[in-house]
Amino acid sequence: MRRAPLIAPRPRRASREPVVPMINVVFLLLIFFLMTAQIVPPAPFDLTLPNASGDEDTGQTALYINATGEIAFATARGDAALARAVAATQDTPLRLYADARLPAATLAQVLTQLAQLGAERVEIVTEGG
Repeated sequence: MRRAPLIAPRPRRASREPVVPMINVVFLLLIFFLMTAQIVPPAPFDLTLPNASGDEDTGQTALYINATGEIAFATARGDAALARAVAATQDTPLRLYADARLPAATLAQVLTQLAQLGAERVEIVTEGG
């Protein structure tokens, strides 16, 4: 025959799920999504930038010109893009992404148009090298 113990046993606690591994997984996912997220919107068409050394792009407002002379600023195209770019960059320099194959005469015409529209400072973006 079995005797009852003199001291009652402690009631067992329900085991809890560990939280630290879940927090680790959440932080790893957060880091993954931050590293793979697209911060800067893509260029409206493929460009081959000329090579140069200097400051890196700070992600300011950008005007794009491809090798055939198409001009884009955000969703605007052509002369409307030039006007919107100048209006959007009153206090900041206008970043100009021009294809390396763009004829210099076409680039000069665009720069003249930008000056006539009131652009005070235009920075031509190049690849670092």
